[in-house]
Amino acid sequence: MALLLKDGDYVADERGGLRTVEGAQDLLQRVLFRLQVRRGSFPFLPELGSRLYLLPREKPGVRQALARQYAAEALRGEDVEVAEVTVEEEHGGRLRVLVSLEWEGARLEAAVTL
Repeated sequence: MALLLKDGDYVADERGGLRTVEGAQDLLQRVLFRLQVRRGSFPFLPELGSRLYLLPREKPGVRQALARQYAAEALRGEDVEVAEVTVEEEHGGRLRVLVSLEWEGARLEAAVTL
């Protein structure tokens, strides 16, 4: 069980405490954190995070393969399997990375915008 984060802040419950998540929601929260944090940004945990932030610098033809590699690298140690990764270019040159995961027989989806 973990505390629910939304937009970088903890979410309050109706009693004035903090809302918690568990199961798939807990896992997705950890996955999104690992995908969004720049790898190496925590000095004492240099392997935490991903290199997805590097994708906009790469040629469009290699982004898909690199995104899959970077997602798998970031999620190593989590009890999930990266099933599929898709990179979509949005208006303004931003990239949206969709990561499909297999967890306990269920399919989960996570999305990161770069």
